[in-house]
Amino acid sequence: MAGRQFLTHPGQSGALRAHPLESRMPQRHHEVTRLEGFSDAVFGFALTLMVVSLETPKSMEDLDRLVRGLVPFALMFAMVCYIWWEHNKFFRRYGLQDAFTALVNCTLLFVVLFYVYPFKYLTLAVVGPVFGLPQLPMMDSAYVMKLYSGAIFLIFGCLLVLYEYAWRRRGTLALSARDELTLRFSWRAQLISTSLAAASIALVFVLPDRLMAFAGMIYGLMGPLHGWNGYQAGKAMSKS
Repeated sequence: MAGRQFLTHPGQSGALRAHPLESRMPQRHHEVTRLEGFSDAVFGFALTLMVVSLETPKSMEDLDRLVRGLVPFALMFAMVCYIWWEHNKFFRRYGLQDAFTALVNCTLLFVVLFYVYPFKYLTLAVVGPVFGLPQLPMMDSAYVMKLYSGAIFLIFGCLLVLYEYAWRRRGTLALSARDELTLRFSWRAQLISTSLAAASIALVFVLPDRLMAFAGMIYGLMGPLHGWNGYQAGKAMSKS
């Protein structure tokens, strides 16, 4: 039965006695599918694109510049890894392989690949000078926020669509009650991220340039809102 495992005690005979153990992460498949393998390859390529411009230091100045770029690189690496982790959780939990899932997944991968260099530029421009790297030109703050928030909206919007689709297919997936709770709160997490990106884009169009920083500061709500969602999920799980 999907979402359940049964343990049989040694030495029992006659009628089978089993104890159901609810699983929060249903085992839809044991082998990595071609869709997951393809996706992992694309994420790996995205990480490769982040380092292709790095060269072996030929002087102490080059070495110093490379070391100073460690934190900006770590931030970019963490961002791609976080997106991969959210992607991985969805496919390991639900294992959908139909045409619609493949379409949305490929859209997500396209956005990730396309935005690798813009994200790299923005990260180096914003964080780089803090660590002594040269200041990159950022003359149009509204354009920068549109670019960044647009990427966040598309990436987490694709994940939101995938979770919404899984919710519509929950009967076919034979999810347990706890599995449905996990799915519902995971969907809400993607909605939070997507909504904040949409709010940031809206602020870009209504705020004057001198207040454009507020379009970025809105992402400070990301942590508290996701923390609240996780707290609500924990409460719901404890009652189920």
